Parts: sequence; C-alpha cells; structure tokens
Amino acid sequence: MDLFEYQGKQFFAQYGMPVSPGEAVQTVDDAVAAAERLGTPVMVKAQVHTGGRGKAGGVKFAATIDDVREHATNILGLNINDHIVENLWIEVASDIAEEYYASFTLDRGAKKHLGMLSAEGGVEIETVAEETPDKISKIWVDPVDGLTEEVCREWVAKANLNPDATEGSVDILMKLYTAYTEGDADLCEINPLILTPEGKVHVLDAKVTLDGNADFRHELDAYDATQKRDEREAAAHAKGLQYVGLDGSVGVIANGAGLAMSTLDVINQVGGSPANFLDIGGGANADVMSGALEVINDDPNVKSIFINIFGGITRGEEVANGILEAMKRVTIDSPIVIRLDGTNAEEGRAILAPELNDMLRMETTMLEAAQVASDLAK
Repeated sequence: MDLFEYQGKQFFAQYGMPVSPGEAVQTVDDAVAAAERLGTPVMVKAQVHTGGRGKAGGVKFAATIDDVREHATNILGLNINDHIVENLWIEVASDIAEEYYASFTLDRGAKKHLGMLSAEGGVEIETVAEETPDKISKIWVDPVDGLTEEVCREWVAKANLNPDATEGSVDILMKLYTAYTEGDADLCEINPLILTPEGKVHVLDAKVTLDGNADFRHELDAYDATQKRDEREAAAHAKGLQYVGLDGSVGVIANGAGLAMSTLDVINQVGGSPANFLDIGGGANADVMSGALEVINDDPNVKSIFINIFGGITRGEEVANGILEAMKRVTIDSPIVIRLDGTNAEEGRAILAPELNDMLRMETTMLEAAQVASDLAK
C-alpha cells in the first residue's frame, strides 16, 4: 500500500528521523488555519499517489497567508497524472543548501535489500539513472547481516556527499534501513534528503510503500483507509481479494499472482483486453469464487469471464465444485470460459462437463481459453 507524503513522514518520525512540522488538510479554510498555527512561510503540497507533483504545479511556496489561500485553492482538485488532489500537506518551509536522494527497496534477483544514495537529489531517480548512472551509489544488504554503521559510512563516502552531511546522513540512513525492515516496507525513499545552511541533514519528502500482507504485525488501518480505489477495487478489497481494475472487456480470475499476470499477457497476445487482475490465491472454494464472480460481474465493461486455475495444493474437484456452487449464488451476465489444470484436474473437468453450455465453456489450454474468452468479449 502506497502512503501519502505526510503519512510517510509520520512513519519515518516513528523511527527518529527528522521531518518538518506540518498538518494534513482537505479544504482551503483548513489550509489557512494550519498555516496560521504553523507560521509562515510554509509549503502547500498536493498529496497524491504519483510523482511529478512539482512539475504539475502541486507544490508551492507560500510566504504569506494570502499565498496559502491562493495556492490551496489552485491545487485542490488539480489533476496530476490522473490523480485528483483531495488532500494537502501544509508544512513549515525549509532552507536548502544541497539536495540528495536515498532509498531502500528489495532486489529480488539478488535476494538482498538494495540501497541507493546520490548527491543528485530533487529530481526523479530514473532521470539520474539514465543520464548519469555513475552518480548513484548502490549497496546490497544481506537481510541476515543487516546494515552496519561502518558499511553505511563507506556508502556515504562513495556517494560523494558534502562532508558536512556525513554524520547526519549516516544517522538517517541507519534509521531509514530500520524503518524499511522493521516496518515491513517494499520501498522507503527520501527525495530530497537535504542539507540545510546550518549543516543539518533533514527529510524533506517521503515515499513509502508498505507490504499489506504484514498487516497482522502492524496497525495499518489508518493507511488502508486512505488508499485510492475505484468502486470495483473497493468491493474486491472488502471481500479480501487481490484485485486491480483495468479498462478491458475480459474478466480474469486466476489462482496466483504469476498466473494472473500471465493470463493478462495471453489475453493481450490473442487480441483481447483484460478488464482486471484478480488473484484468488490458494482458495478456490465457493465463498471465494462467489466473491470473485460478483466483483467481475458488477463491472459493466466485462463481456466475458476467463477462469484460469492451475491446481497445486488446491485440487481440481474443489475448484470445480466451487465454481458450480458460486454460479448458483451469483447471477452471471457474461459467458464464462474455464481452463483447469494441475492437481486432480481430470476429476474437476469431469464434474464440470455435464454443466457446460453456451454460458459455461471449458478449454484445454490457457491459450485456447484466452482466445475463446477474447472472441466472446468481442
């Protein structure tokens, strides 16, 4: 789950990182009141789950209360990369001498945590990586060993940060790693990490993505409540389904994220267009299947439904019975195409065979099923 900047800063503050005082607001009047409490000058910052806020006019310096009112009026409702601004962060303005970039994420290939540090902060790291990759200093941290202060100091030195920033940067980077690991984050990014004219290192922005699967270890309800979801995604989330809405016409149900992604690719390959990503995981019983079919069936753009199941722990006959029971519970408007393979697939197909008709079809391979589903959607 992606956090807004202000939530990311609150998250970082829990681990002792220095962040600027500020208040999250949703109206112009509240923005003005917040600025009066904080004292000008302040920054008026759009809170959206996307980058490029500054270029889009979503981050403004306000020297006076009148400036705050003007900027808040202009930014609220602004469209930034198809994200409408509904929240603002009013933050005490900071003096900046230099800007850096710092982050931790997971390098799945290396099976280690990847830290990136650069003296070229304040711009998108992708731009730095493309134009001046040598200016990004990387380290790989074994999760078993963790990040030591000695390694961190060598990392800072290699990144060629201002020597005045060394102590402050080491302190924040060690805490950033702790936040990333103990907080169960997929990404912890600071851009920019600033050096002030007084020689202090300070967190000026925060981009944090948390692993929602770690909810049982943390209190993530407040963060989850601010996630932006369309109606389909909200309905699926309420049912505990891993769902992402797309703009196609073939509804997709698969067990496993990898299989679901492959299903989307195959649908595109045969000329179709997927309406969603939906991973039901290892559960293909009637309750789970009913919830999945209900969510997809409620999407008016869906013209056909492709159920793609490869049984591992989940057995084919359980899947088949789950599909048939679900169809009794949910009135389906679109034809369904099933591909069932893996453990006890033959038993599952035998259960489904007597029920096959124009609204319920079964194909042997994923490619064939994708083709039929795509053709029906057209």
